[in-house]
Amino acid sequence: MPSEKLAYRIDEACRAIGIGRSKLYELNREGKIKIVRLGGRSVVPVTELRALLEREAA
Repeated sequence: MPSEKLAYRIDEACRAIGIGRSKLYELNREGKIKIVRLGGRSVVPVTELRALLEREAA
């Protein structure tokens, strides 16, 4: 049984919500989405992506 991902790499997060890398980093700078560093990799928690979409849809 495959488990649901808890976080996406930057490129995966961009594809998941249909935006470019520069827009994702812009949203991060504005405090609208959180990017987490794990070791040498940056990831975006799925909860952050869902929260962003819910806020923008309202």
